[in-house]
Formats: sequence, C-alpha cells, structure tokens
Amino acid sequence: MTVSQVVRDGGTIAYEVHGSGPLVVLAHGMGENRAAFRHLTPLLVAAGYRVASTDVRGHGDSSPHWPTYAPAEVGGDLLAVVRDLGGGPATLVGSSSSGAAVVFAAAEAPELVSGIVQISPFTTQPKPNPVMRALQAVVLRSPRLFGQFHRTLFPCGRPADDAAYRRELVARLRGRMDAVRGVVAPVDPHWTARAAQVRQPVLVLMGTKDPDFSDPGAEARAARRQFAVAEARMIADSGHYPHADQPDATAADLVEFLTVTARA
Repeated sequence: MTVSQVVRDGGTIAYEVHGSGPLVVLAHGMGENRAAFRHLTPLLVAAGYRVASTDVRGHGDSSPHWPTYAPAEVGGDLLAVVRDLGGGPATLVGSSSSGAAVVFAAAEAPELVSGIVQISPFTTQPKPNPVMRALQAVVLRSPRLFGQFHRTLFPCGRPADDAAYRRELVARLRGRMDAVRGVVAPVDPHWTARAAQVRQPVLVLMGTKDPDFSDPGAEARAARRQFAVAEARMIADSGHYPHADQPDATAADLVEFLTVTARA
C-alpha cells in the first residue's frame, strides 16, 4: 500500500489507490480516516473500479491544523485528488460530514465529477438541546470519548475488526480534535444551497437504523429532493456507516449507480 500526498493551500491531503477502471474517490466522516472504507474498497475494486480513499484534511495521514475545515474546502481537496490522478472524471462518495463536501465539488467542477454519493448526509444542521450541546462539546475535545461515541453509531452490529479500528482511530485523533470539530462546524452556505447546481446523477444511501436521525428514511428523501437527478436507497439493518456494517449491500447499490456514472 502506497500513500500519496497532494499539496493544497494549508497542507497536504493523503490518499491511497487500489484497482483500475473508472475512478471512485471516497471521503470519510468526522473523526475517521480512510480505513473507514477498508471493507468497501475491495468490493469496488473487484467490480472493476479504481478506488482512491482519502484522509480528510486534519485526519489520518493528512496534515493537521488547517485554517478551515469548511465543506467547500474539503470538496476542493477531493477535486485536487482527482486532478492528481489524471483528471477523472470521478464519482465522489462522501460519508456523513463529507456528504456536504461532494456537493460543493460537483457544483464547482462538473467536468471532473461524473456523479456523487452521499452516505448518511445531514440535510439540516442538528440542533441539540442545551444538555446535548454541552455533552457534544466535551466529546469533540476528547479522542477517547469520541471513540466511545463512535461505537454507538453501530446499533445493528459492528465489523469483526471494529475494536482494532477504533483503537487506531482514537490514537490518530490525539492532537487533532480541532479537525473533528471543524468538519461539523456550521457554515454558510449550507450544502443544500448549492445542490440545485449539481447536474450530475446523485445517490443518497442511508442505514435504516441510523441513530443520528429520528426518521432515517425521511432524512434520505429530504436529501434526495435537493437535487435535479437523484435517488435514495435504504440499507437494511445498518447504522450511520453502512459501508462498514453492511459493505456487501452498500457495494451492490454503489456498483449499480456507478454503471450509470461511468457512462456520463
């Protein structure tokens, strides 16, 4: 495995590439790293795709302590990876907080993006009550507490290697919690304000038991309605990270979608 770096204003973005074929770029959610896609990547490679999994700025092997973690900038990082790999076009897949970033990227450079996938996106900014807000502030400053929180996002079962992955996740977050807070900080414009500018095909994937939403199906449909051309699919018996707890079902939906975007 070779880790590549692409230079951006403020630091470097790390990514690794596997397979050959049409390009798919994966971006993880807050606090994670590119290993979040360790179960999905081999399935996409086996289906005939070239898969680049990235470390979102401030995470994993990417540079720490960026001046901003706004989704528009994260989207720019993904476009920089696409350019570094020959210009694509690529399908961009964003999990959780990165679901916003892929929208900005698709709107900014349609010639580089053939389609986007949002996994567990937030259509509206969460509004926790004062107690939850105080708890969130503590969790987002502690790698250990974030690791405990991360565990709760798998209500239907976790991958066999989940404990080892989470230990590594916590270790990699030490000294980097500013990035965790940064990628979920409220910003203007919200991605929904740019969604109408996305003309590429869009797929929204959501776990049926995602604990981040009171009604995951309604959230998926709300995300789908933001776009001109989009569909929403639910992954049964899955939480916030269907690519980790239901990788086979997630890959099946992705590959079906990718057969469309690869022809775009």
